[in-house]
Amino acid sequence: MDACVMGAGIVGLATAYELQRQGMRVTVIDQGPVGGGASGGNGAQLSYSYVQPLADPGLWAQLPKLLLSRESPLQLRLQWDPHQWRWALQFLAACNSATSRRTTERLLALAVRSRAGFEAMRAREALSCDFSDTGKLVLYGTPESLAAAERQMELQRAWGSEQASISAQRCVELEPALAHHAAHIAGAIHTPSECAADCQKVCEGLHALLARRGARFELGAQVQGFDLAQGRIAAVRTSAGPIQAQRFVLALGSGSVAVARQLGVRLPVYPIKGYSVTLDAPDGAPWAPRMNVTHAGRKVVFARLGQRLRVAGMAELVGHDHSISPARIDGLRATVRTVLGHEAPADALRPWTGMRPATPTGLPIAGRADAGPANLWINTGHGALGFTLAFGTAALLAKQMQQSTAHA
Repeated sequence: MDACVMGAGIVGLATAYELQRQGMRVTVIDQGPVGGGASGGNGAQLSYSYVQPLADPGLWAQLPKLLLSRESPLQLRLQWDPHQWRWALQFLAACNSATSRRTTERLLALAVRSRAGFEAMRAREALSCDFSDTGKLVLYGTPESLAAAERQMELQRAWGSEQASISAQRCVELEPALAHHAAHIAGAIHTPSECAADCQKVCEGLHALLARRGARFELGAQVQGFDLAQGRIAAVRTSAGPIQAQRFVLALGSGSVAVARQLGVRLPVYPIKGYSVTLDAPDGAPWAPRMNVTHAGRKVVFARLGQRLRVAGMAELVGHDHSISPARIDGLRATVRTVLGHEAPADALRPWTGMRPATPTGLPIAGRADAGPANLWINTGHGALGFTLAFGTAALLAKQMQQSTAHA
């Protein structure tokens, strides 16, 4: 069986890895390099236990401040784009307790599967990716926000997550780098089992081992159209020439929407633009946390990657704008100063931006397309949890493919 995976980010590469392990001959195509989209500079946290979707009922009370404040981590720039309006309305409709609870439950189940897949891959392949399993602290600045987090924690605990609500003093005991900010911490949720890794290194490692085992890569190849026959895709036309296969997987992140539209498939996926900076953080630097840290109020995450610190955040609904906003980078730099007490030189920041493909509910799309060609499969819509959930949706999709082959 031949499979063509469109997308060389972490989701596409994890899918290609699972399909190759099933014995399929795999081709991976992408218009950019591996990890060149939303994967390479992401937040680096593997947040298997803390998966609360962005579409949360608590958002309604925060919405005026989030949309009107110039300091807000959320920014909306309305486009002449019905797809953006439709997605935004569906997102607001999903901001209710029942939908959030259902989505959280499904995300937690998917995260369990993804953790197992990623850990099994690491055990088999021994990829070098600056992996750490030092746990995670989610910081809250007010008693009210902490109480809401504790309610979510109880919800997640019912599905197996091991978490605890802790004091500011305990935060500093666990992570001394937070001493500078302790007076502004009302409390935190501590998850001992959370991990971090360099997603770009994982992508590069998967690329190397897939190619070594016979996978074909066409990087720098843009999807230009499809050849169809009897309700199936016969070939994808690319700038590198046509590529034939028996199965096609669309894993191009937010770019999947335009490609799927060519095949009569409408995907409820919109790019949520995020930013990151990466700082040198040698061992012994007192300001650099060893644990994963998330500042809930600022929507910013910190993750240690070997001798570096990744600082990431922001959520902008601004269309496919790949420019790096100096104001957003300054905001991340200010967060480092405020939370960690470290004045990072502007020229020491390695800035990045990426388009995180999000569905209105936060639940990714993984499986055969509801409409369109019979041999088209979709794997996108992971939002800010792409690295966390990649091996889960890859395993799910590979299993579904295997079952469909058995029943054919």
